[in-house]
Amino acid sequence: MRDAVIVEAVRTPIGKGKPGGALSGVHPVDLLAHTLRALVERAGVDPAAVDDVIGGCVDQVGEQAMNTTRYAWLAAGFPDSVPAVTVDRQCGSSQQAVHFAAQGVMSGAYDLVVACGVESMSRVPMWSNVPPGADPFGPALAARFPEGLVPQGISAELIAAKWSISREEMDAFAASSHRKAAAAHRDGLFADEIVPFDGHDRDESVRPGTTEEILAGLRPAFADPGYAERFPQISWSVTAGNSSPTNDGAAAVLIAGADTAAALGLRPLARLHSFAVTGSDPLLMLTGIIPATEKVLRRAGLRLDDIDLFEVNEAFASVVLAWLRDTGADPAKVNVNGGALALGHPLGASGARIMTTLVNAMRQRGARYALQTMCEAGGLANATILESCR
Repeated sequence: MRDAVIVEAVRTPIGKGKPGGALSGVHPVDLLAHTLRALVERAGVDPAAVDDVIGGCVDQVGEQAMNTTRYAWLAAGFPDSVPAVTVDRQCGSSQQAVHFAAQGVMSGAYDLVVACGVESMSRVPMWSNVPPGADPFGPALAARFPEGLVPQGISAELIAAKWSISREEMDAFAASSHRKAAAAHRDGLFADEIVPFDGHDRDESVRPGTTEEILAGLRPAFADPGYAERFPQISWSVTAGNSSPTNDGAAAVLIAGADTAAALGLRPLARLHSFAVTGSDPLLMLTGIIPATEKVLRRAGLRLDDIDLFEVNEAFASVVLAWLRDTGADPAKVNVNGGALALGHPLGASGARIMTTLVNAMRQRGARYALQTMCEAGGLANATILESCR
């Protein structure tokens, strides 16, 4: 089977996902087009040679409806002969796009393909695709879960309770994420991955002065009397400070067959080694990263100790801390340049954004193997193992 390799990866800076955020004035089609244009220009490839463009986006409604990926490709000025599709695996949408792209290359269906993602949460807020009064689940699902499923914030609280994770631990983890992200910006570690947009070149949600003491002053974000009665084990310790913010951003990754890369003179950055996707309890919802990690390691024939770097999406601090408890991974190898708690979480873009950051961190630190995993709404998770080509 052919090897699939990453030959280029770029992202926008991440803006705050609210009116007045750095990227809030940018249409999501134009935001994604910006990364696609930069990706093709940096790689120096003929855009007509791209076999497909696979993009992730979560709230596919309004300005993010109608196959945003296709229109972003056209907005970038590229040939209309190149097809595109938009996929939704919730927060892991663009990581799934990478999987689909790589699997297409490995099977021989593609030679050169783009995986990407976008989310403008300032212009298309979360849940915009569910009108007031609409039921996205249906009566059969309600019959299976008669007490009802819960929002992600409640799942994060349930995870904290199940793994006995304290408020202090979550706040310390969040503060560390901001320190690492601020240091990465200060030291130029994002310089090779961020393509500035309209003068913006820094991730807007990073707060260099964040401390555990500041975070300790925040009130619980999801406290609810009804859920408190249903789940008396919850201590209400999840806050806006130890949860990821809402954001705007886009990212894109160029994937090729190793033979195609050689023929085109492209330099492989990493080989897409192994993939996994899992389902898990939709009530806890965000714990699928634990079995996904086990599954992808098993498929790769590797052990946890073989992995030099991990990227575990920081949807909530409790999620990553539970993963650390269960896997026993070395915290010093996890999210070394900060994660979504600081950098931000533009839903459909996050998988490709994290992969872009991970590829660069592998190069900077001389890592051989790296593992990326993301929790996703509904009890899903993706995991990917990369291997250095250097």
